[in-house]
Amino acid sequence: MKRIISASVILAFGIALSGWFVYRGAVQFANKDRAVGVKGLSTRDVQADFVVWPLAFSVEGNDLGELYKKMNQTREEVSNFLKGKGFDASDLRMGSASVSNQWDNYYGNRPEYKYKLSSTVVVATQNVELVSKTNGLESELLQRGIILNSNDWSIDYQFNGLNELKPEMIEEATKNARAVAQKFADDADCSLGSIRHASQGVFSVESDDYQPWIKHVRVVTTVDYYLK
Repeated sequence: MKRIISASVILAFGIALSGWFVYRGAVQFANKDRAVGVKGLSTRDVQADFVVWPLAFSVEGNDLGELYKKMNQTREEVSNFLKGKGFDASDLRMGSASVSNQWDNYYGNRPEYKYKLSSTVVVATQNVELVSKTNGLESELLQRGIILNSNDWSIDYQFNGLNELKPEMIEEATKNARAVAQKFADDADCSLGSIRHASQGVFSVESDDYQPWIKHVRVVTTVDYYLK
């Protein structure tokens, strides 16, 4: 008799336990799609830490030998102008020369000079502030008869410190995403659960329209949270 009662108790307990698991499974199945997707933003304004400034020029003439001498002289004058403003010799790169025959293809009146040689003196430096100060003073070269073909748009301000910013910005963007999700859960009278899915957005680095040496760094993370 006792064996029969014990077996009955065990059977009843097993049925109850199975029912509890079925119930929990049903609840989890019903709630598995209850989630909210949010985005978190992190931004930084940073100073460019490297700049490439090409100063392009050209010379014209009919004698190639004399023209190459004139080009080298012009290169030296542009280099001396930059060194006089405070740039180191290691900041300067001499671009290669290209020559074009202006009499080969022309419309209307033939150009006065047959050959045109073009070259560039490139400033590549971490001294961003010095470039900003010197840019615009090229009129001093004009007084020496040197006309530059460069303009403000040819200056390339760069930011190379993105890897150092990434961990901090990702953490901030994720925190912002969770704050948005928590607000949604509170408004919906739910509890915020664990992360169902998360993806890090692409970092973007954009120049300020009026101060190109200022860079706007931005990242958006997308996170899906379960709701309970």
